[in-house]
Amino acid sequence: MRIALLSDIHGNLAALEAVMADLRPRGVDQIVNLGDLVSGPLLPLETAQYLMAEGWLSIAGNHERQLLTLQPGERGLSDEYAHSCLTREELAWFRTFPPTARLESEVLLCHGTPESDNEYFLETVEGRGARLANLREIETRLGAETFPVIACGHTHVPRSVKNARGQLLVNPGSVGLPAFFHDNPTMHAVQTGSPDARYAILERDKSGWTVAHLTVPYDHRSMAALAKERDRPDWELALLSGYVE
Repeated sequence: MRIALLSDIHGNLAALEAVMADLRPRGVDQIVNLGDLVSGPLLPLETAQYLMAEGWLSIAGNHERQLLTLQPGERGLSDEYAHSCLTREELAWFRTFPPTARLESEVLLCHGTPESDNEYFLETVEGRGARLANLREIETRLGAETFPVIACGHTHVPRSVKNARGQLLVNPGSVGLPAFFHDNPTMHAVQTGSPDARYAILERDKSGWTVAHLTVPYDHRSMAALAKERDRPDWELALLSGYVE
């Protein structure tokens, strides 16, 4: 079994198309989407329409929840712009997304952690950045989940961790946004240092589960120019460099 993990596309259709061009020849059995599909100053409507046509299994990220529940004046800039571009059809589609999903009895899909779409799983905020979470922190966030593989997104950082119980915990990284500022629990930056798109492929063979992290170059300058046009210099820098400071 081969499963492609995509997450945190954030309306970056150029990055998504590049990932799909790289992915299709690899012969996966299933593609899953771990949330945060469209929020941002890029191409939210076009990205949603592309994904609706593909019909992959998708779970809700914190931004899907925010798009559906927050009112005007409560949304951040990225959610506000995305919401202004979407129609009732796309919002109705988001309402069909579960917060988590299970593939057979092997793989648990979540956006943040199994209990929260807005909590980092494999990273911990420290100072103005985010470090690799230690095993105690990860175990606390994992709780009683016993699935052999847990796939998450949210932090945009590609990472694989294996805990003492032998569970494989995977974040495929972000398809569409390689760096960002966030104010929860305190203001901090998450940065990957590369403008490329990221995804991962899980594979189960006779020996168990393995993961391959893929890095895909694409025309990131066109998306950075679009962010600049939308008056989002933070996104422009992130898309150009993989840094926000």
